[in-house]
Amino acid sequence: MAEDKDKTIDEAWKKHIQEEKEKEPEEEGPTFPEASFILFVSSLATQALMALGEIENPVTRGKEKNLAQAKFTIDTLSIIQEKTRGNLTPEEKRYLEDVLHDLKMSYISST
Repeated sequence: MAEDKDKTIDEAWKKHIQEEKEKEPEEEGPTFPEASFILFVSSLATQALMALGEIENPVTRGKEKNLAQAKFTIDTLSIIQEKTRGNLTPEEKRYLEDVLHDLKMSYISST
């Protein structure tokens, strides 16, 4: 009998918690896109473009050129390309190739 009473209390507690959760408004905050390889490459490419002085740094609100940082980021993307060879979808592979090509051309133009 004690077990039946415990089960009843446990079920009532679960029901109470569920009702409370339903009453609570969902937390509103920043939403993030789903993580993906293309988004990862895109974020590194954005860093390289900032270092090349092609896009504005959102923190400083200015365009700043740092070729050493740009080269480092481009080299990092090249390493990622090498290490992921054979493991990317055709779309991911093409995107990475295109981004690297464009960044390398921008780097050459900046020097």
